[in-house]
Amino acid sequence: MSRLLFLRRIVTHGNRRGYSSTHSLRKEYPPHTLYPMPALSPTMETGTISAWSKGVGDEFAAGDSLCTIETDKAAVDFEAQDDGIIAKILREGANAIDMPVGTPICVVVDEASDVAAFADFQIGGIVEPPKEAVSAPAPSIVAAPPMASTGSSILFPSARHLAESNGLDATGLVGSGKGGRVTKADVLQAMAAGSLPKLVKAAAPTVDPPAASSASATPVATATPKPMTLADLILPTIETGIVEDIPNTKMRKIIAQRLTESKREVPHFYTTHEVELDAIMKLRKKLANDHEMKISVNDFVLKCSAMALRDVPRVNAQYKSDTVTYLDSIDISVAVATPTGLITPILFGADKLGLAQVTSAVLDLATRARDGKLAPQEYQGGSFSVSNLGMFGIREFSAVINPPQAAILAVGGGAKQFVVRRGPEGEKLPPGVAMRMTACLSADRRVVDEATAGLFMAAFREYMNKPELLLL
Repeated sequence: MSRLLFLRRIVTHGNRRGYSSTHSLRKEYPPHTLYPMPALSPTMETGTISAWSKGVGDEFAAGDSLCTIETDKAAVDFEAQDDGIIAKILREGANAIDMPVGTPICVVVDEASDVAAFADFQIGGIVEPPKEAVSAPAPSIVAAPPMASTGSSILFPSARHLAESNGLDATGLVGSGKGGRVTKADVLQAMAAGSLPKLVKAAAPTVDPPAASSASATPVATATPKPMTLADLILPTIETGIVEDIPNTKMRKIIAQRLTESKREVPHFYTTHEVELDAIMKLRKKLANDHEMKISVNDFVLKCSAMALRDVPRVNAQYKSDTVTYLDSIDISVAVATPTGLITPILFGADKLGLAQVTSAVLDLATRARDGKLAPQEYQGGSFSVSNLGMFGIREFSAVINPPQAAILAVGGGAKQFVVRRGPEGEKLPPGVAMRMTACLSADRRVVDEATAGLFMAAFREYMNKPELLLL
């Protein structure tokens, strides 16, 4: 587990040097240190504390894990840099979600006798109710949103449903949403202030009865039907299953945000090839029998991708700030599924590694990725990505590019198919059965054009069809 460093500004609280903060103390506290939310990666702006490893009064040494922090990439243990005792936890639970870097998260002291003095410690607007008794909050006066003069505001469906289900008219509110639309929060605020008028339903249009026949001298009286109410309706009872709402993790939120940005801003285009696996399956069997080397098909895919990138270097690139950067090092990001979301540890210098080295490196990266023990530099960056869903029975799919990379290869599972074969002179041979898989390259059109993508896929297929070239 790597030692996590973070920037700090040193000040003096009593005789102890600690992290600075902008707060006013109502009383004199013993010497202490404020630990802030660390920046665990260059792109990290906020973090969420998912669990505390130490509690109030617990002693810790340098290198001990204080808490687990969900960053924009993974869940990482926050290690202490000095010895100490936790005197107060300032952020936990719902109060520890999406905190900006630098936010104080706990108070640390040197002496166990100083812990009790921080029971009522408050900082940065964090106010905790007393644990002995929680009194009912005093009623507050809520300012009502302004009312529109025309009474024709546009309501979000949730806002309209909330207002109408309470018999209120919210069409006169001035909304705070996009384009002046009335949000659910606007309706709740107006309901709390009691400023919404009752909902008046429009009267049903009246229909004039048809003119009486000249032969009929006596008008016919019709009975007015009694309007039905909700109590008159027999509503069926529908039994619903158990529904559990699970809050999304910080990592999954960031993944969703960045994939959405990629699909919106990166001009994707796709090239698909069918690749035969018979030669690779034969070589795998020979390596296993003669040398006791267990090389997976995914290891061959990674090595063949690295060699194709070496032959077609224009795919091994990144796009940043309207600038294309062609990279010398071939560093392949390998998509690994973890309980908290997808992470892409990097196989550095993949073109220079042998098959056995690729196997051991990928196994180590995948294991540590699932355990949440990757260092930030092991999953940030990369020049190309590979995502393989063949082990799940997926035949074909297209992957979303991971910016600033310019391409990603999506690999499906193999299946036996009838194929038409040709000899070295182009003559037709009897049809046969071959194991084939589908590989789809998603490329950024700002960096890679169609011809370059075709060259890459042709090189990739050549190495897959002739895996003995990987042993040279």
